[in-house]
Amino acid sequence: MRFAFTEEQEELRRTVRKLLDRHGGPVVPAPEEPDPGYDTALWKQLGEIGAHGLAVAEEHGGVGATLLETLIVVEELGRRLVSNPFLGSTVLSAQALLATGNTGACARLLPAIADGEQIAALSWAEPNSPWHAATFATTARPRGTGWLLTGHKTLVLDAAQADVLLVVAMADGEASLFEALPGSTVTPSVPVDLTRRMGEVRLAGTPARFIGRAPLRRMADVAAAAIAAEQIGAAQRWLQETVEYTKIRKQFGRPIGSFQAIKHRLADCYAAIESARSLSYAASWAVSTQDDRASELASMAKSACGDAYSQIAAEGVQLHGGIGITWEHEAHLHLKRAHAAKHLFGTPQHHRAALLP
Repeated sequence: MRFAFTEEQEELRRTVRKLLDRHGGPVVPAPEEPDPGYDTALWKQLGEIGAHGLAVAEEHGGVGATLLETLIVVEELGRRLVSNPFLGSTVLSAQALLATGNTGACARLLPAIADGEQIAALSWAEPNSPWHAATFATTARPRGTGWLLTGHKTLVLDAAQADVLLVVAMADGEASLFEALPGSTVTPSVPVDLTRRMGEVRLAGTPARFIGRAPLRRMADVAAAAIAAEQIGAAQRWLQETVEYTKIRKQFGRPIGSFQAIKHRLADCYAAIESARSLSYAASWAVSTQDDRASELASMAKSACGDAYSQIAAEGVQLHGGIGITWEHEAHLHLKRAHAAKHLFGTPQHHRAALLP
């Protein structure tokens, strides 16, 4: 596969990177402080440059670009460990709505999502259920012209911040997508990754609108490609930060970066990241164009990027020494995000198993 970003796409990357270098970064509360949420000013600035609506058609209030441009933004957000609802709302929820083909629901919900005025959350996973499950314990039963939802959803990105709650539930034996109306119970959870807000959603006869049959395969592919892009962005910057630190941290009167053993470890990290980055870009392209290889490449990218990021996150903590285990330094944030992201939307082992004939 021969692939290269266009000049317009590279300019988008530069624009987003400049914005995030000035204002981006994780929003992490101290252990004794309440969760401050996400940076609403940065969220608004992303909306002003059109980031939220890149993959949404102009008829629904978007920019009319493609998912590939959106995943470029995801990579840059990952690079700075930005804490905001972009992945859950702008990527997963918007793409799930588009994939149902329900033009009425898209016209009603997407404009506010595309300009960042409303945040959407996709309630998908359930306790002890795989991400690709074709059946769920959450059910929907008709009542009059609407539906009632009953079930328990977990690992819901930005559940507590959401204005629109989308729920995957079984209706007439098929996995379907619904818009839950007021009535669900949302409980924020305390995730391993402190830069990502999650929650649990309990539904007990919650009124809902039917949107369409849930495009589970498409949702899984988009999620895997997006997490891979986020991981590779974070891994590349963290490796750069670690390399720079090895040039100034000294042992035995010399920078540790001058020792051959350290050079080998950093070279191994670089090789892993470069290989994973190629797969990430291939998956982003395939999922954006809905190529026949989208599922295969998305699984390959999720597996490779998860392993590469975990490797450099762990090496970075070790090579930073004592400062790398302090709360004030971002080293622990990379270690926690790498660990948590490996399990989100399927572990590397799960995705490798999916590639078996």
